[in-house]
Amino acid sequence: MTRELRAPRWLILGLGNPGEEYEETRHNIGFAVVDALAHRHHIVLTGRLPALLWGRGRLGATEVLLAKPRTYMNLSGLAAVEALKQWSLAPEQLLVILDDVALPLGTVRVRKRGSDGGHKGLRSILTALKTQDVPRVRVGIGQPRRGEIVDFVLSRFTQAEWPVVLEGIERAADAVEVVVTEGLEVAMNRFNTRGPS
Repeated sequence: MTRELRAPRWLILGLGNPGEEYEETRHNIGFAVVDALAHRHHIVLTGRLPALLWGRGRLGATEVLLAKPRTYMNLSGLAAVEALKQWSLAPEQLLVILDDVALPLGTVRVRKRGSDGGHKGLRSILTALKTQDVPRVRVGIGQPRRGEIVDFVLSRFTQAEWPVVLEGIERAADAVEVVVTEGLEVAMNRFNTRGPS
């Protein structure tokens, strides 16, 4: 019981929308990365808070929480606030995984801080926490050829895109592991290169 109450070092929060209708959509790639990490490290997300689904485990020797908001994307800040309060964590201990239309499909970028870049889920988190000092792993989902961004991010990947998407998910999971085990600077140097590979 005491072990369960000890604060983890990192909260890894993958962004997405709950519900079957949003499964495998571009906007839910953060959920997919959390699922990949859970699978790799045998972490089961069975914990529930009003705004959060979570599981506890280790990445290497570091104790972490893997989590997904139970809110819709634009309310992700509720989940972040609830989680940081629950485990007495600072915003710098929150690692957000999110989709990015400004990055080519499958590309991964790690940032220590910064603006929301137009992402409503990240905007909700930064606004709720009143800081831009929130580390994040961004995963490229490509850009729409034409039409609304909203329609694009809520669309599913095409069959032709899936091989690159799966590589991007695995690469993003690798980036999270490096952040947790070796630090943000090492992860930024290793993953902030051109292209998805």
